[in-house]
Amino acid sequence: MSIHRILLVDDNPNDLELALSAIAGERVGSSRPEVMIAGGGQAAIGLLQAALRGGQPLPDVILLDLKMPQMDGLAVLDAIRAEEALRNIPVVVLTTSGEDRDIRDAYAHGASAYVIKPLDFMQFSEAMRTIQAFWTHLNRHPGLNN
Repeated sequence: MSIHRILLVDDNPNDLELALSAIAGERVGSSRPEVMIAGGGQAAIGLLQAALRGGQPLPDVILLDLKMPQMDGLAVLDAIRAEEALRNIPVVVLTTSGEDRDIRDAYAHGASAYVIKPLDFMQFSEAMRTIQAFWTHLNRHPGLNN
């Protein structure tokens, strides 16, 4: 079985640690995914562009925080969807915001899914397990999951 890759984009170190703990505690299939971390939107775009330039594998799914300084999640979505080599990568907005406007905007900018981060660690772990299982093992899309 191939290793699956997740790009985790969040500017909050506590949220990154929580997500990494949840992912590390979950094994879907026979292996744990490779997790790339970007501490903000600009870092995420930089990682993706470097992977493209270097012929490196792209992530199978991007977990993207919405509310970040300098380059927010909507700008990251726009940049990903504007690049032909990246536009088919599923992007799951993983955020604390449950505002209708944020949900509508995320989908309008090309989000594949919108998940509100549960505050309880057990619920958060379950959400991460579900996201990981669906997007890295069950879902099929063009040019990825090879």
